Parts: sequence; C-alpha cells; structure tokens
Amino acid sequence: MSTVGQELGVEAAAEPEVVRGRRGPVGALAGGALLAVLGATWWTSPEAVPGIAVPPPLVEYGLPVARLVLVLCALAAVGLSLLPKLVGFDEPERTERVLGRAREWAVVAAFGWAVAALAAMVFGAAEVMPGQVPDPGAYVELIGSGQGLVISAACALVFTFFALLAVRFGEKVPAELRVLVAGFGLLPLPVSGHASNWYWHDLSMVSMELHVIGASAWTGGLLALAVLLAGRRDLLARALPRFSRLATAALVVVTLSGLFNALVELALSPTTTLPGSLLTTHYGRLVVLKTLLAAVVAVAGAHIRWRLLPAVRSGRPAAFAAWATVELTVMGLAYGVAVALTRAPVA
Repeated sequence: MSTVGQELGVEAAAEPEVVRGRRGPVGALAGGALLAVLGATWWTSPEAVPGIAVPPPLVEYGLPVARLVLVLCALAAVGLSLLPKLVGFDEPERTERVLGRAREWAVVAAFGWAVAALAAMVFGAAEVMPGQVPDPGAYVELIGSGQGLVISAACALVFTFFALLAVRFGEKVPAELRVLVAGFGLLPLPVSGHASNWYWHDLSMVSMELHVIGASAWTGGLLALAVLLAGRRDLLARALPRFSRLATAALVVVTLSGLFNALVELALSPTTTLPGSLLTTHYGRLVVLKTLLAAVVAVAGAHIRWRLLPAVRSGRPAAFAAWATVELTVMGLAYGVAVALTRAPVA
C-alpha cells in the first residue's frame, strides 16, 4: 500500500480490482477504433492513377492511426480530469486513492497524445509529398492540418505540466483547468476535415467544435468510470448520476452537430445530390454507418441510465462494467469511422 493509502486508511484490496478491471474497457475502445479506422481507410482508398505518385501503405494507414491515437489519448485525458468533478471533493479519505491513480494515468495519456501528434505531422508530410523525404516543417507552414497538430501537441505539453503539478499537489490544481486545456487541444483538429471547406466557415467550425468536445467528455468520462470506479460501488453510486446527466446532454449535442456537418458537406458537393449521396458515395455511407453506431450507443447508454443506475444507487449488484465495455466498443468503432470520415472524398 502506498504512503497516501496508509495515511488515509484505504484498504489495499481495492487495488487488484482496479488493475484487473482497467484492461477491458481500454481494450474495447482502442480495439474497436483501430478495427474501424483500418477497415474504413481500406474501403475509401482511391484507386491508383498511372503517372501520379501515391503514398506507401505505411503512410496511407499510419496517418489515420496516428490521428486516432491522438484523439483517444486526448479524450482519456479529458475523462480522467473530469473524474474529480464526478466523484466530488467532500470525502478525500474515500476518493483520494482513485483520484491519485487518475492523475498519474492522465500524465501517461498526455505523453501518448503528444507523441501521436508528432507522428501525425511526419505522416502528414509524407502524404502530401509522396516519393520525397518528409518535411514536417514545410507541412506545418503550408498546410492547415499541420498547424492544427502543432497547436494540439502544444496543448498536450501544457496539459502534462498541469497534470504533473496535480500528481504532486492533488486537487489544489483545479480539475476545471485540466479539462479546459485537454479540451482545447482537440479543437484545432477539425481544421483538417471537410468542415473547413464550407463558406459559412464560422458556423461550421462552432458546430464541429461542439461535436468534438461533447464526444470527448462523453467517451472520456465513461472510460474513466469504467476503468477506475467499476469495482468501487460506493464511488460509482456518486459519480454515475452526475455522468448520466452529462452524457445525455452530450448525446444531443454530438448527434445534432454530427448530422448537421455531414449533411452540409453532402449538400454542398457539386457532383452529388441528397439524399442519394448518402448511399452512393463512400462519405455518405460512412455517415450512415456512424449514425447507426451512435444509435446503438444511445441504446446502451439508456440501459445504463434507466436500468442500471437505480441498482447502482441502491448498492445492489449491477452489470455496469459489462455494459460500459459494450458501449465503449461501439464508441471506438464510431471514432474509427469518424477519423476515416475526415479523409474520405465527399463526391
């Protein structure tokens, strides 16, 4: 048992539960996301044209995977930083061990976030200059997505600084500050997607930012609960009702903003028309798939809210970990599709 645990009188028996329980939800989210992004990238890859250089497979698949890792690490940082707000601050003798673990893992997530951003810069430079030695400096200088990656990497480093302070000083470093920095690090990423092409740029960007922030808080928060609180019924009973309200709001924001941006892209395409383009283009089919995945997530979330939450509140056994893992698996698939969607041709 750690010194902090001894001082606060927390039983060491909780530790094996955390260690055993953390792999399933993380693996479900990451595995689903990786499977979806690789499959969708293969499906939407354009055919080679004679005389035109194309990136090698390492770049073609490495770039979306790097961006996916970036997003997953950043949303983990968001969720782990949200956890103190979900469990509360009034009983540190019960919560400090879990929150201490969350702060440590947030540092690891931020490191992965920064490394993935740098890898995405290299892959991005190789994609726009096939057959040449990648020049990340030129890529960042000339391409908007490169500049967005630099800002995101900088936010990862700033978050790491505050996360390390939180490891040292605990919740004296405000959770709100860490959530704000982590969330801000996700905002530049949509600049590389289709939303940046619309002439109503500002409205489109606001919609996409709401989509990104809502999805990261929803997924990151659920991941934090499933990894750290599934074995602590007392803390889960306090955190789950608060998260459920957050998830409900996020569901509305994510669904409406996602559909809005996707339909606008298809409506503004000069070579296709709605509603036919939903079924005749790769982009439209990915939109339909992502919408179906969102519907499945909503059903799983509703089951947790209306069926499992009452049991958790009353201290009765509830299959929260299993249902959260299912929901995270589908969320991972949706994230993989979303990353591929930003690169899929609209026409």
